[in-house]
Amino acid sequence: MSTEFVLPRPGAPPSFQPPIAAPSEQSFTQIFGNLLPPAKYIRTPYGKAAYYEINPSGPESANAVPDRVLFIHGVQTPAIGMYQLASELHRKFASSHVVLLDLWGHGLSDTPIVPHEAPLFHGLIDALLDELKWPTAHLVGFSFGGALTVGYVASRPKKVSSFVLVAPAGLIRFSGFSQEQQAHIRGGGDEAKARKCVWKILGGPNEPLPADWKDRGAKGVVVVDSVRAWQLREHTGHAASVVGVFRDGGVMDRDEQFVEAVKTGVPNVVVLGETDDVCTKELLGELGFKYVHVVEGAGHGVVRERVPEVAETIAGFWKGLGR
Repeated sequence: MSTEFVLPRPGAPPSFQPPIAAPSEQSFTQIFGNLLPPAKYIRTPYGKAAYYEINPSGPESANAVPDRVLFIHGVQTPAIGMYQLASELHRKFASSHVVLLDLWGHGLSDTPIVPHEAPLFHGLIDALLDELKWPTAHLVGFSFGGALTVGYVASRPKKVSSFVLVAPAGLIRFSGFSQEQQAHIRGGGDEAKARKCVWKILGGPNEPLPADWKDRGAKGVVVVDSVRAWQLREHTGHAASVVGVFRDGGVMDRDEQFVEAVKTGVPNVVVLGETDDVCTKELLGELGFKYVHVVEGAGHGVVRERVPEVAETIAGFWKGLGR
């Protein structure tokens, strides 16, 4: 499997194959140490998924805001990519119960051999909330996790107390790709060429690692390229999941879902990098989002590159909910 394997597209006959098993936690901690809390697992009909809890460290209060927070990462980089932001916010809101999830095909979560459409991931979020016995949660979604968050709010508003979008995907224009790229993304042809096309668009999968990645990791700095390289080497279903998400997961032209999420009235805020080309403040405003904070000089990786500023914006939003 690995980079040669292709997941079925929507509408394909059921495969009835077992999921591709994720790597062991030991294989992860041998490289990246114990930066994350110990993994816990939920078991679903689609496979086993990992999540990580940061428990309340201050006095618990029924009136705490936010009380329960779920972080949803983007494509390629698993939960560890949002851990710095989650930790920073937990220091500010010590009574909060914070959870990070590895989406299907990422980190320590299996890869189901089914189309990687948004409902597959929404179902995973449902399963996690049930496992945690959380009736509602405050959601923080980055990139693809932002697109998932928007769809989840639009379809399950009563389960969401508030939501934060950080550099959300979902508004990429399919029409912006070349005719050849569109043909590959749409499908119906050579799946091997389609897979290579998607990886080229995403800028991978063979980016070189920075020379100091181990030293930076030892200091608690998440080196994204090293995490991505580890997944490609150790997680035999990861590459297929990445391609499946880009093709079928809802990262393009989901304007209507953004509008529907706003219409629910669930409180929200958006944080963007100034140079991010995935979406813009102007477009989000047209779709109804009133509170969009732009971090000057930052790009799509704002969730990791500018943690203090992103955390400060989210903290201000959450404090407003408490009032």
